[in-house]
Amino acid sequence: MFASGLVDSALIRLFRFRTRGFLKMQETDGRVPPVPAEGGCYLYVHVPFCEVLCPFCSFHRVQHCHDLAVRYFAALRTEIRRYHEAGFKFSGVYFGGGTPTTEPDELLATIALVKELFGVKEVSVETNPKDLQEPLLSKLRAGGVTRLSVGVQSFDDQLLQEMDRYAKYGSGADTAERIRNAAAMFPTFNVDLIFNQPHQTVASLERDLEIFLSLGANQVSCYPLMTSPTTLRRMQGAMGTPDRRRLRKLFRAILRKLQPAGFAASSAWCFTRRGPARSRAQDAEARASALAHEERNGDEYIVASENYVGVGSGAFSYLDGALYATTFSLNAYEQRIRDGLTGIVTRHQLSTGDALRYTLLTRMFGLGLDREWARQRHGRKFFWRLWGELRTLELLGAADRTARGWQLTPDGMYWLMLMMSEFFESVNAYRDAMRAHVRAELESTGQRALPSTRERAVACG
Repeated sequence: MFASGLVDSALIRLFRFRTRGFLKMQETDGRVPPVPAEGGCYLYVHVPFCEVLCPFCSFHRVQHCHDLAVRYFAALRTEIRRYHEAGFKFSGVYFGGGTPTTEPDELLATIALVKELFGVKEVSVETNPKDLQEPLLSKLRAGGVTRLSVGVQSFDDQLLQEMDRYAKYGSGADTAERIRNAAAMFPTFNVDLIFNQPHQTVASLERDLEIFLSLGANQVSCYPLMTSPTTLRRMQGAMGTPDRRRLRKLFRAILRKLQPAGFAASSAWCFTRRGPARSRAQDAEARASALAHEERNGDEYIVASENYVGVGSGAFSYLDGALYATTFSLNAYEQRIRDGLTGIVTRHQLSTGDALRYTLLTRMFGLGLDREWARQRHGRKFFWRLWGELRTLELLGAADRTARGWQLTPDGMYWLMLMMSEFFESVNAYRDAMRAHVRAELESTGQRALPSTRERAVACG
């Protein structure tokens, strides 16, 4: 365990050093970015409204306000049309937040628009346990939702109380019953669980997984608790401080429970129930084929396609090696859309090396790298620029070289989980910095008119 901890620490320090330039954002004009050279990409739609602002959550979210939300969705649809007019093509759409289902009618109208403009067949929507009821579920299914993801976090009532979710969303037993009744309604029904909560034990996590396995849902995303400086301070009173030294033990418990139950990894922290029983060799071949054709039905839109567009307040985009971020001010977002712009306020063009490392991170997080895909997209420079990273993964036993490329091992899944959570925590630090410029507006949840706040560039990492 001591040696494993040293390897983990060394890898994280190396990862931080190699990715230190990813989020050095600078102000930009806010016009629609160029269509990526490959043409296709994924659409992420950020809906920041929540009924409960959980103390552990680092995402951009505000207290739900109906009038503000209606105006916001109208601006969202205008921004989406702007990308269509610019020639963007989207292969799928992911509605995240926040809680997109806080305004069902507005959400359904936005889904209908995306399907009309882009002909997407993959529609993923996040929700909370309280919204797993009729008539909303039938409306979402009729509206074309193919993947519904419910933020459960835990079925442990003590942990739910610490997370300030018990009173609003009900007990673990209540949530389990709602999932049992709803799981068969969608092609993919995902349950989000968080591990490494401060007072969570291995036994508690295993019980959460046992309950999940009894409910009929066919996908589970097991996230490590990811924080930011602000959320850590907020958590200390109600929840305590997470201990990263437990991550390996908890992750092994997840594999130990899910794999024998017929769930195969879709990413380093997402697991999907298999169809007919397959051998390990058949599983590996199916994953390799999915990698080559970007067939992904997991939890992270950043691995669904190499390029993605984020619309709304507090969203991120990645297009042809450039990262973009939108305003965290809801007032400024509405004004920018009225002015004929997008929500984008900052941009960073990654260096060639950083862009290739970002691609390697997202591909490996999605379980492996297809050699021919990388060669066609990025040429031979991909392999000689990343020779050190690929060789390190091999030497550590994190990835096996195959006839088609590189495939993650179970140890590799753990290390990619660490790296991706480290990346997201750097994004969370960026979110903290951007929210600090609009704190007064966010604390008011938009219920009183405030002047738009001009956001300056923030360098993170």
